[in-house]
Amino acid sequence: MESGPAIFAGTVFALFGAGLLLWTGARVAHRAPVADGVNPVASATLAALAGSGALVLGVWCFTRM
Repeated sequence: MESGPAIFAGTVFALFGAGLLLWTGARVAHRAPVADGVNPVASATLAALAGSGALVLGVWCFTRM
């Protein structure tokens, strides 16, 4: 019974992290800004760190089952 919330949270974190990394990669590949009005390198770095962090949290949730 306790693994249900871990599966849900892990799935949400993993999907969000993967989606954010894919979106950031597509924006960087097209040389489009990741965030308007912000330094392009800083915004791409911060978005990549947030996406990677979400993926790590998703994996951690899956290991807690």
